Amino acid sequence: MSTTARSPLDGLEAVDWAGLHHAYGPAGDVPGQLAALLSADAEERHQAHARLRGNVYHQGTRWQVSCHVVPFLTELADDPATPDRAAVVDLLRAVALGDRDDTWLPFEPDRVFAQADNVTSTDVATVVGWLYDEDAEPGECDAVAVSWDRDAYLAAAAISDRFVAWTRDPDPMIAAMAAELLAWFPATRPAVAHLMEIPETGEHRVARASANLSLGYLAPDEPAIDDRLTTLLAAGTFGVRLTAAVALAIRLGDRMPDAGLQVLAEAQDRADEISATAFPLPWDRSLLGFAALALYRIGLSP
Repeated sequence: MSTTARSPLDGLEAVDWAGLHHAYGPAGDVPGQLAALLSADAEERHQAHARLRGNVYHQGTRWQVSCHVVPFLTELADDPATPDRAAVVDLLRAVALGDRDDTWLPFEPDRVFAQADNVTSTDVATVVGWLYDEDAEPGECDAVAVSWDRDAYLAAAAISDRFVAWTRDPDPMIAAMAAELLAWFPATRPAVAHLMEIPETGEHRVARASANLSLGYLAPDEPAIDDRLTTLLAAGTFGVRLTAAVALAIRLGDRMPDAGLQVLAEAQDRADEISATAFPLPWDRSLLGFAALALYRIGLSP
């Protein structure tokens, strides 16, 4: 009996794309852009990424269609045959989380999205009408925008267990990006276990450092995390040691081990080792910036 290989875009035709809207109007062009991410032509893929990003994540704003894109981006990132997988994961993060950086952590979705609680389908229809008809009334525009933001986040949260496996991806950058992504969703036992198990040596050193930072914000009352981070203060790579110290400062404040203070004290003198070029961590804040944040958390900032 023959079997047909499963495509990461299976089910694409089941979504009423033309009945949804993105930044420039009806989203009937989105399926073609998703399909083009699999093109053998690098320029076609580049154009598809640019157009899709502009449509569903325009200047950081999510739209009515954005949440529907999340599962397909996840499937694409999950498939080893997908070209430019790191770019797909980057787009997935942008759609799910917007422009948020670590200042939003630990993330509290109920509080952040509270304005969307009473949004109705009528509110959405009113705002969509206003977007494309300047004579229409805007309605509950801000609340509807928050609801689209929430819907994209919840679409990712519903399948965040898929991101857990990416922390073991053969591509170390995808593993590092997945580790950062997990900081934004409720801490499950498998997620915490995978973040703790990433090795501190070899190609996955940056992923280990990214996982350290995520662990700084997850499961605050879990002593095993503190123990793991304390052990990593003696890791062979300074970026791993520094992120372990930062995470301990976030978790423990001035109760962090003295060895962590010593690591933080070395950061400025070892700036070349932890620059974005030498140690490309997929977080918005620089490692020197994280060192400053850690000093602030323990009351030693200038």
